[in-house]
Amino acid sequence: MIRRHELTDFDWELLAPLIPRAGRGRPRAEDRRVINGMVYKIRTGVSWRDLPERYGPWKTVYTRFRRYAIDGVFTRALQQVQARADAAGDIDWLVQIDSTIVRAHQHAAATGRKGGTTGRTNRTITPSAGPEEA
Repeated sequence: MIRRHELTDFDWELLAPLIPRAGRGRPRAEDRRVINGMVYKIRTGVSWRDLPERYGPWKTVYTRFRRYAIDGVFTRALQQVQARADAAGDIDWLVQIDSTIVRAHQHAAATGRKGGTTGRTNRTITPSAGPEEA
């Protein structure tokens, strides 16, 4: 039975080959159950310790989540799934950003007290070159 915050069979078929396989040692918890625990935690915002028991021990889910994050498993999986979807023509890459209502806090201007400078130089950031001194 697939629950609300869990991967569908189709989602799991896409993701399963991208999850690292267990090496040697003691048998580990079932991958799909642990991944569903990660998905549940991310979608609901529940703390790790409050994960439902159906996902196994919370520490197992947390440890594997942390290991996958550090090893770049999630980044590689996202890139591969996006590449497949892009090759199939399922992604429309048109992106628009409206920045007319972007506000900054008064202290974000990098000035000292009472409008004085802090000794920093003004910098211009360009998308291709990165930060440059102006």
